[in-house]
Order: sequence, then C-alpha cells, then structure tokens
Amino acid sequence: MGRRRTSKIFENIEILDAGAKGKAVAKAPDGKVIFVKNAVPGDVVNLKTIKSRKAFYEAEVTDFQKYSELRTEPVCQHFEECGGCKWQNMQYEHQLAFKQKEVTQNLIRIGHLVLPEVTPILGSEWTYNYRNKMEFSFAPKRWLTIDEIKSGKEFDEMPACGFHIAGRWDKILDINECHLQEEPSNEIRNFIKAFAQEHRIPFFDPKTQQGLLRTLMIRISSLGEVMVLIQFFEKKMDKIESLLSAVSEEFHQINSLQYVINSKANDTIYDQEVILYKGKDFIMEKMENLHFVINAKSFYQTNSLQAYNLYKLVRKLADLQGDELVYDLYTGTGTIALFLANNTRKIVGVESVPEAIADAHVNAKNNEIDNVDFVVGDMKEVFTDKFLSLHGSPDVVITDPPRDGMHPKVVQQLLKIAPPKIVYVSCNSATQARDLGMMKEAYNIIYTQAVDMFPQTHHVENVVLLKRKIN
Repeated sequence: MGRRRTSKIFENIEILDAGAKGKAVAKAPDGKVIFVKNAVPGDVVNLKTIKSRKAFYEAEVTDFQKYSELRTEPVCQHFEECGGCKWQNMQYEHQLAFKQKEVTQNLIRIGHLVLPEVTPILGSEWTYNYRNKMEFSFAPKRWLTIDEIKSGKEFDEMPACGFHIAGRWDKILDINECHLQEEPSNEIRNFIKAFAQEHRIPFFDPKTQQGLLRTLMIRISSLGEVMVLIQFFEKKMDKIESLLSAVSEEFHQINSLQYVINSKANDTIYDQEVILYKGKDFIMEKMENLHFVINAKSFYQTNSLQAYNLYKLVRKLADLQGDELVYDLYTGTGTIALFLANNTRKIVGVESVPEAIADAHVNAKNNEIDNVDFVVGDMKEVFTDKFLSLHGSPDVVITDPPRDGMHPKVVQQLLKIAPPKIVYVSCNSATQARDLGMMKEAYNIIYTQAVDMFPQTHHVENVVLLKRKIN
C-alpha cells in the first residue's frame, strides 16, 4: 500500500510575486517556494497544499485574509474554472510590469547577459476581444464547477461547447460567454450548441470515439470578415447539412463556412480535407498596404492589431536601407518577410511547414512582391553552408522561432556566418535567453523590448536587437 499523503495548511501567507505559467509565488515557513493559482501578489491567504515536492509546494487558497491592491474584478463568469486568462484578476498595468520583470530576469539569470537600458513593455490597446481565432471543443457531458460539486445537488448530463480543462484532454468546460473574441463569436458558438441539442445532433466523446460534433473554429479578421469551420466525426450528411444550413441562414455575415470530416483519434485538421459549404475558402487580413489570404489551416498572429505593432518594431530595429539581403528564419506564412520586403534588396524566408510556405507564395503573388524567396525545410537541416552559397551572405537576420527556441545547430550557423545585425523575436524569453547566452561572445545586445500580445495571460513576446562585436 502506498504512503498516504497529507496536505499541509499554511496561514497568513503573503503572495510575493507572479511566476511561470500564470501562477502566483509565495514562501512557506520551511523556506520552500509555494505556487498558487488564482492569487495576486499582495494577497494574504490561507493555503492548503495539493502537491509536495523536494523544492516546492503547489497549493490552493482556502481563505483570503487580505486582498491585494493590484487586484481587479474579473469580467468573465468562467474565471475560476477556465485556465485561459489566469491574470484577469490583476489590473492590466501590473500584468505588464510582471511580464517585463519576467523577461528581464530570464535574460539576466538564464543567459547571463549584459543588457542595455530596457525599453518599457509595449502594451496592447485592446485588453479584451483581441483574438482573431478561437477554437472550441464539444463534449456530451460538461465539466461541473467546484461550486456545483460542493453544493451536493444532482445535475443533468448536459453537453458542452467550450475549452479543455487543464491537464484533462477529455473534459470540457462549457462556455457561455468568452471575452477574448468579438461578436458574433459567442452568438455563433451558442447557436450551434443550442441547435445541435434541439435537433439531437450528438456531441463527440473522445473516450468512446462516438458522436458527431467535434470542434468549432471561428476566425474574425481585422477587416471584419468571418470564417467558421465545424469538425464532424462521421459523414452523416443529413445532420451536417441541417446544421450548416441553419448557421448560414442565421449569420449572413459569415464570409466562409467550411467543415471537416475527421474520423481519426485526434482533432488536428492539418492532414484533413477542408470542405467549403458556402462563401469563399479564405478570409482577408490587412496590414498597411498588404493583404493576406487566411485559410482554415493558415497560421497568422492571433492578435492582429498588436502583431502590426510587433512588426513595426522589427522593421524599426532592422533599420533597412533598401540594399540589404535579409534572412527571415522561421518565417511561417511570410508575414514579417512580406512586411519588410519593400525595404530590402531581397529577403529569404525559411519554414518547416509546407502549407505555411504555400500561403507565403500566394500572399507574395497577391501583393505583387517579387523580391522574396521562400524555402521549405527543417531549419537545422536547411540552414547550412550550401544554403548560404545558394542565397548569399545576409546583411540582416530576422529570427522568430517557436517556444523551444533555436536549435543549437542554427545558433552555431548564425555564429559562423556572423551577420552584422540580428533581430530575435521570441514568444519564450527563457529559451531566447539560452540562445542569446550562446551568442554573447560574438554579439552585443543593443535593444530589448517586451511586447504584450496576450493580455489577461502570462504569455509575452520579446524582441532583441543584436549587433556583431568588432574585434
């Protein structure tokens, strides 16, 4: 029989800081760190541990003894249960301060870097309704909230359309109203759920692999164009047609109504055929004089307005004079490359996802940009001496890797070719700091600025300008 674990109770603990993954940080009487959810620095709380490790505890609040002055009232009715906006109970100005603090500390502690004066974080004009893309999942039984469970009442098995519970791939929190995407997002989601219930269209259960309605994706571009994509488990066209027809009739503002029949185990659509039901198979985004075609599988920054501010910062730091050769590593659908193209002699983008590069070519053609070249391939395998001999030695490198940062081979190749200037855009300042630590002997950090793409969450981007040291 395993050893029984008992919870510890800590009283009158002050929350000291905001930590990784949106959790608050405190110190236990025994010196261990405590990670706490749904607390704000400055709160004084009673805690009950739910996990104990050698170096830390995880705990939940049982009582608030004092509320922090940094607090604000969350606008979302689902805040306590939904893990999407963990900082919604903190005033936005303080969210920004903690994000900037985290980025700076990561650069110094992980990368052991010498920083210039840190430019204040660039906040988002919109702190709600800023996402252009939302994805929801269906389930035959909704997740019961803590208050519902504690009430002792019995609840009917009502289906759900909403978000996955953190760490529970098969459990869905039913969402009535989400404040991250503008209308008609909530109206569309709630209509589809209600119509499916009324007409007995079964919701998909990933455990039993039964049901019909799997997922819903809604895109709303900065131009106001709307895309709706519904994923079904089986090809039951009578039910599918009835739902799609009803959605089309109810929401005339939908520009693209599409669906997928996906009978495999997971919900990813990138290997599935997307079928157009009504309208066009894309929507349009605009940034300055550029127009971008966004289809169901396209990657595009989810905060359109703040993405524009991010790209303007990249353009400012690159300081292109018009005669440079630029490499855009991890180019995605080529948005940064196309945004900078008019200021360069030539720009070469590299990306591992073929569909993204296909979008990049389409967007280059539609915008009549002919001084860009896009290459498909795994960065660490493509970015070689052969690549350099084919395309030339770059004057400027833009790199915007995924959360894992750059592969060591990519860092070593950058050090080998030694471009005079590198602009490093990162969605994870910890891995950015690691990469920059490997480059600090060859490059000086000239500028660093965090950019908040995701208000109400702990996520933050950071942009760093590197210039090659002169021996």
